[in-house]
Amino acid sequence: MIGLQLGRWLRRACSLAICLSFWQMASTLKLDFGVVTFSNVPLPADVASAGLEFFHSPRLFSHVVSSLERVFAGYGVAAVAGVTLGLLIGRLRFAGDFLQAPLELLRPIPAVAWIPLAVLMFPSSELSMIFITFTGALFPILINTVHGVENIDPRLIASARSLGSTRSAMLLEVIIPGAAPSVVTGLVIGMGTSWFCLVTAEMISGQYGIGYYTWESYTLQNYPEIIVGMIVIGLLGMASSAALKAVGAALLPWHSKEAKS
Repeated sequence: MIGLQLGRWLRRACSLAICLSFWQMASTLKLDFGVVTFSNVPLPADVASAGLEFFHSPRLFSHVVSSLERVFAGYGVAAVAGVTLGLLIGRLRFAGDFLQAPLELLRPIPAVAWIPLAVLMFPSSELSMIFITFTGALFPILINTVHGVENIDPRLIASARSLGSTRSAMLLEVIIPGAAPSVVTGLVIGMGTSWFCLVTAEMISGQYGIGYYTWESYTLQNYPEIIVGMIVIGLLGMASSAALKAVGAALLPWHSKEAKS
């Protein structure tokens, strides 16, 4: 088992090393592929230097904390709303008929398209950015919850009914455990989309945050700092998604064992 885990980590380290080597070579030689050019892409060493400077700067705390507060606020509301609506739509035909049509109409609209309207709807840019984050996270959570509820084995429901299960017991002991793997998947996907939407919103209407830092670096032509901002966004998104996966694995040990087998 230890050897297997070590091999996986070695493969991951090799893939990162290959990407860094290609980046170093393309930026040093200023490769131009016609459609894509590396003439203005900074070297990894320049990005590392800018990253060290940023991590020792007081700006790091203010930008990261601002982004985290916005993500957790919008994502938290989206998680509650998405799971609740998903359970209702998946279990109650009336709720599905009443709610699914407007939700399906809104679902294809990218969260970025909501930014102008969000600025008009909310009294502060902070609330508008939280709303954009909420919008981005809501639909992956909602759709996966509905999918999980609708795909519960009918034999489990029939067995619970034959044993005299009440509605509350059916929900708590059959529906939620049965749909939980899909719900966790939706929560993980929603976290990734919430970061994407937040960064875009911060670029347009923020004054603090990693998205604002990245866009400010572009306007000031600090190209290494652009990549620093991108890496920080990736690390925060990866860490938050990994935390959700770990929580899901801890709460659903039977599902984790089935996936590994």
